[in-house]
Amino acid sequence: MKIIIGLGNPGKKYEQTRHNAGFMAVDFIAAKLGIVWQENKKLKSTIAKSHELLLAKPQTYMNNSGQAARAILDYYKMMPKKLGLFATKDSDLSDHLIVIHDDIDIELGQYKISVAASSAGHNGVQSIINHAKTKNFKRVRIGIKNEVGVKIPTEKLVMQNFSQEELAIVKKQLAKIAEELL
Repeated sequence: MKIIIGLGNPGKKYEQTRHNAGFMAVDFIAAKLGIVWQENKKLKSTIAKSHELLLAKPQTYMNNSGQAARAILDYYKMMPKKLGLFATKDSDLSDHLIVIHDDIDIELGQYKISVAASSAGHNGVQSIINHAKTKNFKRVRIGIKNEVGVKIPTEKLVMQNFSQEELAIVKKQLAKIAEELL
């Protein structure tokens, strides 16, 4: 089974924010596949599932995304164990786990795929690294870089809504990402 976790913040007020690019991506994939979202409190996520694919939107807020990721990995027995008891540190999850998130260092309309990269200061990714005890998973980093040229603090920029023009650019990227991942 392949698990794709889109990072974002739950709630209507965050739906169109730059920080919710990961949620937008998995929403796009679910719509493309015709699979329906369901809340799953045990997995601390809203999930959409097909036979070979699990899409997840953690409901823990961005900075605690690792709690949901770990719950999902444990439930589906994807965490390699040492001596059958403890999760093995630095396990390679790159064939099973894909995390999609915003990246302020990448131009709007661009995306990059990486494996085993550091969090680069992204708190949601760092939470997953901490809870899964590995950075060995695939990441799709969606560019949200501010094109305006006005210096805005990162924590304010990521909480801004995309403009309609920016949203159109992001939606084109989501189609390319979905095509590449599926």
